[in-house]
Amino acid sequence: MRDLRAVLWDLDGTIVDSQEYHWQAWQETLGPLGIQVTHEQFLSTFGQTNATFLAEWLGEGKDRPSVQAVSEAKEAVFRRIILEAGLEALPGAADWIARLDKEGWRQAIASSAPRLNVEAMLRAVGLREHFQALVAAEDVTAGKPDPQVFLKAAAKLGVPPSRSIVVEDAPAGIEAARRAGMVSVGISRSRVLDADLVAPSLAQLPDGAFERLLGGGAAHKTQTPCGAHARHGVDSLKIS
Repeated sequence: MRDLRAVLWDLDGTIVDSQEYHWQAWQETLGPLGIQVTHEQFLSTFGQTNATFLAEWLGEGKDRPSVQAVSEAKEAVFRRIILEAGLEALPGAADWIARLDKEGWRQAIASSAPRLNVEAMLRAVGLREHFQALVAAEDVTAGKPDPQVFLKAAAKLGVPPSRSIVVEDAPAGIEAARRAGMVSVGISRSRVLDADLVAPSLAQLPDGAFERLLGGGAAHKTQTPCGAHARHGVDSLKIS
């Protein structure tokens, strides 16, 4: 059992940063419908499926377009923008993914994005070959912070939750990892994340970070604690 170990990756905001492309796609899609959302409303949806928030954005009324139709239109615009503008992996992402693959870790994408988006982004950054499984919006009935997406990803890899590490950039994803019984790595320069290990970017994670998170126990603790609480025998840490 100890030979089984997995890393479950959120995609958008963790491996790639397509935030501005999503914002452009929503504006282009909702504008002709006469619907305006603030940037703060947009940011609050990170880590969630479109179905979770889009009905509220569209409002009431018999002439209101369907959530599915608007969602599909927006994602088609998003994929078009990616093809036009290109996409690069965030600092440290490609290196860690390739390294973990070489070291025998099983890896999966566990994303709230539609499958076509996931495939398009992975192809754009040239990382698809490193993942043995993909779980996308179509594969779950509840979005993060529900743990379903991570539990399904671990099951596809044949790895128990206790041997799985989630890499996330959003509070909803970190909470989903906690509910799934998994340790987590939070990547953010601005958000407060209640993860087991937090760093501004993947490039700033120390060597052996993933091994230590699964190891737990005093012999594996890092010397830079940033919180009094602990989960799964691992101190909550912040790398600044």
